[in-house]
Amino acid sequence: MQTNVQLTLWAVLVLVSTACEHSTSSSSYRGVRVYTAEQFLNTRKIFGSAFSPDELKIMYSSNETGIINAFEIDVEGIGKPRQLTFSKENAVYAISYFPHDERILFKSDRGGNEITNLFVKERNGTLRNITPDSTAKSEFLAWAADRNSFFFISNRRDKRYFDLYEMNIADYSWQMIYQNEGDMNPVCVSDDKRYIALQKVISRRRTEMYVFDTQKQTTFPVNPLPGEVVQNPLNFKPQSHILNFVTDKDSEFLYVMSCDLDNGHLQQIARADWDVYKMYYSRTGKYRVEYINRDAKVEIKVYETATNQPLPLPRLPEGEISSVHISDSERLMAFYVNSSKSPNDLYVYNFQTGKYVKLTRSLSREIDPEDLVAGQVIRYRSYDGMEIPGILYKPHAANRTGIRLPAVVWVHGGPGGQSRLTYSPLIQYIVNQGYVTLAVNHRGSLGYGKTFFAADDRKHGEVDLKDCIAAKDYLHSLGYVDTTRIAIAGGSYGGYIVLAALAFAPKTFALGVDIFGVSNWLRTLNSIPPWWEAARKELYNEIGDPKADSVMLYNKSPLFHAHRIVRPLMVVQGANDPRVLRIESDQIVEAVRKNGVPVEYILFPDEGHGFNKRENEQQAYEAIVQFMNKYLKNSPAMP
Repeated sequence: MQTNVQLTLWAVLVLVSTACEHSTSSSSYRGVRVYTAEQFLNTRKIFGSAFSPDELKIMYSSNETGIINAFEIDVEGIGKPRQLTFSKENAVYAISYFPHDERILFKSDRGGNEITNLFVKERNGTLRNITPDSTAKSEFLAWAADRNSFFFISNRRDKRYFDLYEMNIADYSWQMIYQNEGDMNPVCVSDDKRYIALQKVISRRRTEMYVFDTQKQTTFPVNPLPGEVVQNPLNFKPQSHILNFVTDKDSEFLYVMSCDLDNGHLQQIARADWDVYKMYYSRTGKYRVEYINRDAKVEIKVYETATNQPLPLPRLPEGEISSVHISDSERLMAFYVNSSKSPNDLYVYNFQTGKYVKLTRSLSREIDPEDLVAGQVIRYRSYDGMEIPGILYKPHAANRTGIRLPAVVWVHGGPGGQSRLTYSPLIQYIVNQGYVTLAVNHRGSLGYGKTFFAADDRKHGEVDLKDCIAAKDYLHSLGYVDTTRIAIAGGSYGGYIVLAALAFAPKTFALGVDIFGVSNWLRTLNSIPPWWEAARKELYNEIGDPKADSVMLYNKSPLFHAHRIVRPLMVVQGANDPRVLRIESDQIVEAVRKNGVPVEYILFPDEGHGFNKRENEQQAYEAIVQFMNKYLKNSPAMP
């Protein structure tokens, strides 16, 4: 249920927005301007990159129009971006140009319901749905090595399972090349199309690898190991039968290995003192790209494969390189730069000249970057002495002597997600309004080793909640936080922790903001989307089986303990959410209102599990800050 979510309400922002509406320069505090939600959301979200066949343009996704659409821009940064799709209702996610012409491939769902279809924009501008089934989810996997077809997965045959298909790009005909019998999901295909790598999930501490041989029509295990070991296929090395995979065998952290299917030879490819969670080769294998999750920050390394020597990447003052895509010619590299105070911007690097070009400027021109706040990685001790990492955002106003500011404990989605040092417009907006914000990576979060990751198994809403409560003591130690005015907020699984905090530790936090959060585990685990069937057993092992563990799940479901909630609550929900159903929010709101507690409920009829439309996101942002201003900043401290 992981997602990146943001939020809504109308009340006391009159005090803030009055100062902000006239201009950002009219309201200042120690030289820091206070911005409106609209100004923060004028910052564009951009992501993804695909080179055109002639490598003169790059396509990406952006919400510049208020909803996500496909755009393209020249690799030299000449001229303005050009809009390629013009959807006004449903988000469009750019995938790729076609290899030999400028048809474009993209995916889209309906109102955030996550049932994506694949579409083509033809050269004459017409749009074609090439996987037309409104009940089936289809996802692009990869282009075939010969570039005459591509692979995609779909649950059109059985809504529970994803089969693998190959689509001919000349006439859009397709055929199934692997039928998933229920427990082995296709991940990647060798260049000669002989082998299909499969993943079998036993639990989040044990996964297995298999390969389907299309010539012999047989399936065999790859590097089978006993015990709780993760082994996940990544990709095949170009022009070979060498399968790359990540594993945590005899290690706290993931690292990359390879297995030559022709002779069984194993080789370690990449290892670090943190998770090396992704690795891939450029088209012919000239370059190798590694992704490391280093203490809540993505670190990327590019190697020349023949020499195994790292290439010096450009040093950029704005942030860290967070995503890389190497062109088919292996001459150019598109990449994004991001930091906690600067949103994604797209760059292109030329391997031959050693020079790069910045193609976008995503941060709103109305916002002075110096007014934003860089996140700081911190650690604190929890109730049992376990060290808990987090990211602290300290408002500029906190530098005043004797100041005591309200604060927010932010809880990420998951279970098993992670707050990272990337740009969050919601967090920056909250901090800009004068709230100290601590994004907690409680036990069970990714990136800190498998022992830490498994430390909350079947203890959700208990030990991870205690980690969030212990964050209050850390905030108290800073000396500039008013510990009587600390809120807890979060999205998806983080929304559940918000509700759990208010129900099971009723007076710990001054208020809660729940965005798309679970209130009833029994219902949620019984109603997970059919396409999550492969992960059902994993979820049951981690959180609980709704039949075998019904009493435990009842006891940790806030809905059944809502009579204990005495603090103000705000709930945000998408009506089309397939992960956390609308009824989860409807019922918790109804129950808490019976307590005579202030409850604000914002339901978006055209959203799912997150925000696709900027106008909805703006309404949510404004509502959250108004709610916190009313019941946290401008109200007497609660006992």
